[in-house]
Amino acid sequence: MQRSDFRFFHPLRVRWAEVDMQHIVFNAHYLMYLDTAMGDYWRALAMPYQESMALLGGDMYVKKSTLEYHASARYDDMLHIGLRCARVGNSSMVFEGGIFRGDTLLVSGELLYVFADPVSQTSRPVPEALRQAFAAQTAGQALTHTAVGDWHTWGARIAPLRRAVFVEEQAISEQLVWDEADADAVHALVHNALGQVVASGRMLVHAPGVARIGRMASHRMLRGSGLGLQVLRALMAAARARGDTEVMLHAQCSAEGFYAREGFVPCGPVFVEAGIAHQEMVRTLA
Repeated sequence: MQRSDFRFFHPLRVRWAEVDMQHIVFNAHYLMYLDTAMGDYWRALAMPYQESMALLGGDMYVKKSTLEYHASARYDDMLHIGLRCARVGNSSMVFEGGIFRGDTLLVSGELLYVFADPVSQTSRPVPEALRQAFAAQTAGQALTHTAVGDWHTWGARIAPLRRAVFVEEQAISEQLVWDEADADAVHALVHNALGQVVASGRMLVHAPGVARIGRMASHRMLRGSGLGLQVLRALMAAARARGDTEVMLHAQCSAEGFYAREGFVPCGPVFVEAGIAHQEMVRTLA
């Protein structure tokens, strides 16, 4: 097993509490490392685990886990945990893992999962959509798709995400989340292999030649994985296509760095909108 065998890695630094009296990582923690990496693997698939399992009508249960130790990790080592889906049977899935320090393999492992009914825990065939997602990740293919369209086409699928982010998570009033502008806006969204909308945003006409981007939302469990960036770039591309020369937005201050990295600059003082501090930002479209 080599580093080059894996496309997915989860970085992890060894903590003091994970080292035993021999001054090396206690053997049981390596299984925890693989399990921790599995959480990030689902983010890489752009699949929020619990919601995805509910859509698929089952859940994944560990049937067997094995580890083979080759060398030891020590306190403060920077490790990279590789995971790959090695094979999928009728109801079973085998994941192989490699825990590396640099190019050195420290521990190799295998996790056998069974897809099963969450109530009876009796096995079920692995859904085809899940098989395809695992195969796409292994082959390095796209795991999400970006679409641009109108509210009539996409509104019903965007609405649950927008409600979850703005109403449930940020406690913004429903009356401020929905407005008549949706009907005339250009909407961009990212959906995963199961058709779940995991990021979305909209674009309005702010002034002649100036686009206004807003209602940017990403699934809470998938933030930091580039989905919001896909939406933002799709909306800016749509603005260029219709001849706009500038785009502006009201960024929540916590997201100001995200927009700054894409060339947006602050304009004017910070203000409060819907009870949240915002900063107006603008960018010229080349």
